[in-house]
Amino acid sequence: MKKLTRVLSPLLIAFLVLGSLPVAAAPQPASPLVSTQDALQSDQVNADRERINEILARQDVQEQLLVQGVDPADVEARVAALSDEEVRQMAEHLDDLPAGAGGGSVVGALVLIFVILLVTDILGLTNVFPFTR
Repeated sequence: MKKLTRVLSPLLIAFLVLGSLPVAAAPQPASPLVSTQDALQSDQVNADRERINEILARQDVQEQLLVQGVDPADVEARVAALSDEEVRQMAEHLDDLPAGAGGGSVVGALVLIFVILLVTDILGLTNVFPFTR
């Protein structure tokens, strides 16, 4: 029995050590830390994007887009593709518009959207206006 224990003990120890090596050597996935500032900026961008979508969903804005020859579905896709910085700039521009200006704010927002669509079309990022080719 002692002979069997002498032979099995080193083998058992070796198997346990070898079995635990891959677990100990495996790199632990690093979880990215998100700062409070980043979380707040992300929330603000989401709120700005939602506000822009609410304005674009209004019936009078939809009618003006159609009058300008822009498909509202293309505008929605374009807003979804805007970078966070572009969303922030657009939201700031909407804040600068006079409150309760009626058609003036709608026209201003439409002009801004038209310019953004035009610039991204000229840069080749989108394909909305055929006259830019």
